[in-house]
Parts: sequence; C-alpha cells; structure tokens
Amino acid sequence: MLRNALGIGVATGAYAVSFGAVAVAAGLSVPQACATSLLLFTGASQFALVAVLGSGGTALAGVLSALLLGSRNTLYAVRMADLLRVRGPRRLVAAQITLDESTAMAIAAPAGLERTAFFATGAAIYVLWNLGTLLGALGAAHLGDPAALGLDAAVPAAFLALLAPQLRDRTSLRVAAAGGLLALAAVPFVRPGVPVLIAGLAVVPLLVRR
Repeated sequence: MLRNALGIGVATGAYAVSFGAVAVAAGLSVPQACATSLLLFTGASQFALVAVLGSGGTALAGVLSALLLGSRNTLYAVRMADLLRVRGPRRLVAAQITLDESTAMAIAAPAGLERTAFFATGAAIYVLWNLGTLLGALGAAHLGDPAALGLDAAVPAAFLALLAPQLRDRTSLRVAAAGGLLALAAVPFVRPGVPVLIAGLAVVPLLVRR
C-alpha cells in the first residue's frame, strides 16, 4: 500500500513540473506558482486558475473558475469524514489532502487500513506535487520569453489534457460540447475568464434531470 502511495505521488509530481512551467508562462512568479500548490493544492483548479490569468482574465474570474472545479472535493470530504473519523488538528491536514487519489486509495483499502492509505497517499502527493511545481517554475523562469518558446500555448493544452480523460461516455461528451459552445458564444461579450464560468452552466440541465 505504501509503495502504491509513493508511486502515485511520483507520477503526480512529474505532472506538477508541467504545472510549474505553465504557471510561469501565464505570468505568475515562481513564489506565486509555488504558493498555489502549497495552499490551493488541487491540479484541475490550479490549471483553471492559470488558464484564466494567462488569457488576460481577472483574478476574481480565475478564483471562481478554480472553486468551480474544486467543488467536487467537498463531496469527497463528506465521504472521508464518515470513513476516517479524524479529530482535532488532523482534520485540517485531512481536508488539505482530500483529492481524487487519496479518496480512491482510502475507499479501496482493506478494512482498518483506510487512514493509512489516505494519509500516505495524500502526503506523498503533497510533497512531490510541490517539489514538481518548484522545479517546473524555476526551469520555465530561466527559459526567457514564454511566448517566444510557445509555452503560452501550453496552458490551454495542459488543461485540455486534464479534461480529456474525464470524457468517458456520451453524457460527459455532450456536457463538454455544450460547455464549449457556451464559452465560445460568450467570448465576444464578456471579459477573459468569464466564459469558463458560463461554460459551467452546461451541467445544469443534467443536474435538474437527475
């Protein structure tokens, strides 16, 4: 189990290198890029934030986009609170490392080992994600003009790469297509970053139907 947790952490840390690079390409400084990983610490939300900022959007639009994508972690936290039953300061630690991977490892763990699986996975990812972010940000900061090297295009490309594996069925494909159309229609009329928020409305009919 610990070996699996470390393996997940290494794979995630490697991906964090790309985040550090695209964060700097989007205009963040190295300390700012590292701060998002230390404090925000959820990949999809971090990529959404830098995508909005990189396109010229406001900080508010970027934060709202990040919150929209990170809201699923709230649902994970409800499940983990019942499964792990941690108390005191450990609740704050558990809240910070509640992610797709740590939640999946805890649920799949044998009875009695849920906490070990959760905290081992979360700790491995936290340490290696932040290390990867630092390495990627430092590397990008020494490359010169990001636009001249094409790194500015890496932000939306990385975000699409993050989204693509989630499109596993017709329903998710329809929602993604509808969200894309809504965003494209909104681009001429709203500030950068806002189309991303409008795209989230595509999921409303599905939620109402369910």
